[in-house]
Amino acid sequence: MEKPKFIPYNRPIVETSEVLVRSHSFYEEMDTRRTVRLFSDKAVPKKVIENIIMTASSAPSGAHKQPWTFCVVSDPKIKKAIRIAAEKEEYDSYNGRMSAEWLRDLTPLGTDWNKPFLEIAPWLIIVFRKAYDLVDGERRRCYYVNESVGIASGFLLVAIHQAGLVSLTHTPSPMNFLQKILNRPENERAFLLVPVGYPAADADVPDLKRKPLEEVAVFY
Repeated sequence: MEKPKFIPYNRPIVETSEVLVRSHSFYEEMDTRRTVRLFSDKAVPKKVIENIIMTASSAPSGAHKQPWTFCVVSDPKIKKAIRIAAEKEEYDSYNGRMSAEWLRDLTPLGTDWNKPFLEIAPWLIIVFRKAYDLVDGERRRCYYVNESVGIASGFLLVAIHQAGLVSLTHTPSPMNFLQKILNRPENERAFLLVPVGYPAADADVPDLKRKPLEEVAVFY
C-alpha cells in the first residue's frame, strides 16, 4: 500500500483572548439565523452560490469520500416541476400521512402543503447523498454517508447565512421525485431541498425561543 502523503497544518494559532471574542461573535451572528418561508425573487449571482457550495463541500467526510452532490436549479420550468411534485407529496402528508401529534407540533410554525417558495426563490439547492460511489462503472463503498452529508448540509446553511441570504430546509417525503426530475444516477438519493435567496420585504418568522445552554449541553 502506498504511503499516505501529509502536508504541514499551517493555520496560525489564535490567542485565547481572541478565541473567546471570535467564538462569541460567531455565536451571536448565527443566533440571528432563521428559517424563512417568504422569499424575494431578487437575483443572486451564480458565483455566490458557487462559493456557498464550495464551503459546504469543505466539510469532513468518512474516509474523505465526500459522498455528496449539490444540484443547483434556477430554471423556472424545473422549479415549477419540483413545486408540483413536492406539493403533491406534502398534500398527502398533511392529509393523512402525518400523525395528530406531528400536525400539532407544526401548528406554531404555520406551515401547510403549499410551497410557493419553490418557484419564487432564485435558487434551489438539492443535496444528494451518495449511497455508494461509481468509478468507471464500478461500485466503490462510501462510509458514514448520512453523517457526512448532514455535516456538509450544516456547512451549507452557515455559508448561506454568512453571505447575507436566507434559506429553508425543506424535506418533502418521499423525495424520490427529485431524483427523477433531475435525472440523477442510481447511486444518489435526495437528502435535503434548500431554497436560497433574499427574504421578501414582508417576510416574518415564528416567535420561537432556542433552548438555553443548560438544556442542550452536559459538561463532565
